[in-house]
Amino acid sequence: MFKHWLGVVSVSVVFLLAASTPGGAQSAQNPQWVGAWAASPMLALGGFAVRPFAAVTLREVVHISNGGEQIRVRFTNEFGLDGLTITDAHVALSAGGAAIKDGTDHAITFGGQATVRIPPGAAMYSDPVALAVAPLSDVAVSFYLPSQVMRGETYHAFADQDSFVADGDQSTAATIPQPATLLSWFFLDGIDVNAVEGSRAIVTLGDSITDGAHSTANANRRWPDVLAARLKQEHGMEHVSVLNEGIGGNRVLNDQAGPSALARINRDVLAQNGVRYVIVLESINDIGRLAHLTALEDDVTAQQLELGLKQIADAAHEHGIKAFGATLTPYGGAAYNSERGERVRGDVNNWIRSSGTFDGVIDFDQITRDPQNPDRFNPAYDSGDHLHPSDAGYQAMGEGIDLKMFK
Repeated sequence: MFKHWLGVVSVSVVFLLAASTPGGAQSAQNPQWVGAWAASPMLALGGFAVRPFAAVTLREVVHISNGGEQIRVRFTNEFGLDGLTITDAHVALSAGGAAIKDGTDHAITFGGQATVRIPPGAAMYSDPVALAVAPLSDVAVSFYLPSQVMRGETYHAFADQDSFVADGDQSTAATIPQPATLLSWFFLDGIDVNAVEGSRAIVTLGDSITDGAHSTANANRRWPDVLAARLKQEHGMEHVSVLNEGIGGNRVLNDQAGPSALARINRDVLAQNGVRYVIVLESINDIGRLAHLTALEDDVTAQQLELGLKQIADAAHEHGIKAFGATLTPYGGAAYNSERGERVRGDVNNWIRSSGTFDGVIDFDQITRDPQNPDRFNPAYDSGDHLHPSDAGYQAMGEGIDLKMFK
């Protein structure tokens, strides 16, 4: 029987999805589809409650930002060493927990077929599904994994959202009785909706602070969620979606938890459908390594981090995407805080504010810091570890973003 668990990973290998070429049948300016939800794939390494799935149903729940009359689902086998077979996939509106709403279940096909084999290193979109979904709603994607050789599972470790697994094929069940709970998303990394006039996407590229660590589970209180909800209330911006591409522990220059930010620009930013903007909030995990150096490559400088961030902004600009730099939030008192690291954080933040590299700046440092102790979180916004915001901190971050940047 399966147990309630969360896997933790560290990776050093990444396979990139090719970025879409501007000027094709679907362009960033006139997309046919726009991303409504996304998560960054990672390699699920063995040794910490990570186990292969065989003859089981996964029901994975996600919170979409945009609505539409049609959706399509993206499955991924990016880190698999063997082909991944998925069959009897379905999508429905979530009714909470492992249940789906009556009358909303729809079969997912791939080229008209109920079964698909995804090659190693690849991703696969489903056929369009005529399921009307509302913005800011929860969608359940259910699929059966037959017994198969599966070396290298692809997942997103920290979902902050309960999903479910059960023995046998239960993809069409109105509710799955007594499932085990998953705290990660497996083999699922995107949902698109049909684009309408004004559709465009914001990618939030970051680490655990973007991923939503220490926010309330199943409540969608990450700062990208707050931003998405605000956009739905802003006239003329109702069709702007937010795609959360945060990975807990992620770094700009080196692989750690998931591929580095530099290694995943193509996949997580440029290849996302309808993307027009990227917000970059990365570097604190690179800086944290300066407290306890264990490898030569961890001895990074502010100049190296600035170059890495500039590479991200330049890549975005080359594809017609506006890049916004977010300053690094305080981390005084955190387990990996150091005097040198604080100097580097200050230098990087000053560079983000003044270099002109970005199309705009979101000053999360100023929003979240304690006015009396600017190297520390405002106590009202501190989750308790002096590194990650609380729900109130995430709320302040999401509310502190000037929406005019996305007009």
